[in-house]
Amino acid sequence: MNVLPDDAVDRIAEGCRNIGKLCQNQGIQQWEIVATQSYGHSIDIEAGKISLAAGGGEGGYGIRVVEDGRFGYAYLVDLGSADYAIQQARDIAKASPSVAGFLLPSEQKADKVAGLFDKNILSIGPEDLLEQADAILSEVSSLDERAVVTGGGLGVGASAGAIFSSEGIESSGVTTSHGIGVQVSIDADDELTSSYEGDSSRQRLTNVPDCVAVAVDWAQKTRGPIEVNTEAHDTPVLMTSEGFSPLFSMVVPSAVRGDRLVRNESFWSGKQGELVLAKDLSLIDDGRLEGGKSASSRDGEGVPTRRQTLVENGRLTGSLWSTRDAAQQVAEGRIDQAESNGCAVRGGHQSPPGTGCADLQMVSSQKSSSQDALLERMQDGYIVHSVMGAHTANPTSGDFSVTSSTLLRVEGGEILGPVKQAGLSGNLAKALSQEVYLGNDVRVQGSYSSGNMHLPDVLLMEGLRINPV
Repeated sequence: MNVLPDDAVDRIAEGCRNIGKLCQNQGIQQWEIVATQSYGHSIDIEAGKISLAAGGGEGGYGIRVVEDGRFGYAYLVDLGSADYAIQQARDIAKASPSVAGFLLPSEQKADKVAGLFDKNILSIGPEDLLEQADAILSEVSSLDERAVVTGGGLGVGASAGAIFSSEGIESSGVTTSHGIGVQVSIDADDELTSSYEGDSSRQRLTNVPDCVAVAVDWAQKTRGPIEVNTEAHDTPVLMTSEGFSPLFSMVVPSAVRGDRLVRNESFWSGKQGELVLAKDLSLIDDGRLEGGKSASSRDGEGVPTRRQTLVENGRLTGSLWSTRDAAQQVAEGRIDQAESNGCAVRGGHQSPPGTGCADLQMVSSQKSSSQDALLERMQDGYIVHSVMGAHTANPTSGDFSVTSSTLLRVEGGEILGPVKQAGLSGNLAKALSQEVYLGNDVRVQGSYSSGNMHLPDVLLMEGLRINPV
């Protein structure tokens, strides 16, 4: 069994060309056609049992037209409705404001990115996923007979994509994915603890990924909460990659978007060339990362992607731009010159491109440390492994206030035990500006905004407040 039909890429590429011909015949100044077609299999797990096996596919076409600086967008599934969708896009464009200088990007050579496709995933069928799910359930039980996978699932997928434009861009290809997520709970002795962990990759995962054992471990180590001082107090916090990434992804990618910087909607607005992070930290967005979950040879508009440093040794040196955002900010006089640097992202064929990151990495010129070394440096504080409410963080100011029920109290560099629940608040821009120390195990996390975050455990010594329940 093949997850992806053999002719999937050719079929959607031909569909893009046919819609493009219709646009050309109607005399549209500029047009861009994108297409996606995804297929996959998935298994759901509930209450320690496999509850649902599913499979199928979805996809369609998106049409962007640009005339006199105005753009309109429409999408369709059936090629028979292409004429209607084109007319929709034109009608929207006529009613939209004109952006002086806004033109679709021209064709530029784009080199392939390795590691985005694994043919081994194509041969994974529902039976293989059932066997993997059984192996995961057995592994959880063997690690702790009290532990149960109360939620989650696993799946594989393959996506064909294509883009075709009036400006000579024509590209297509296939990516694959394999993912797993498990909610492990321990309900014993009148106490319920749980932890959710997940992993995904462009390449086939091992039968039982490491995240399964991590979920069991955190469900175990958060049992038997200890008594702590319940007064709110400023304190160092060691945030695991899993706990840190929701906050980081909510505020940092938007802070380096060029349009937000020039509109004074970023806490780093007006600070180009100035120190915005601790002096040893750098931010790199790598749209060409081998195997990167958001990497590709071209961005959402067909512009070649690139690896670019946004913050270097603490100083803000770059920003993210897509074609229309760049043209609009120049036209409105907020910046003298700006152009796309391969940072257009799409949520699929149903939406026009916007500006965002691809695979964002935070690195340090200092030597990374083990968790034990980070705890020794912290001395007194907390380990936070997950947060709730990260989506409420303010991407303009960096302020946040979240809660956590997966945290540990640390004194004298030693873990004393779990804390039942606590509030965590602060300002992420301030917390990242001084005395930040990175762990040595980088893990890939999803994002609230765009792209994926490549982050280790992060020790933040300043700017955070804990309020235990």
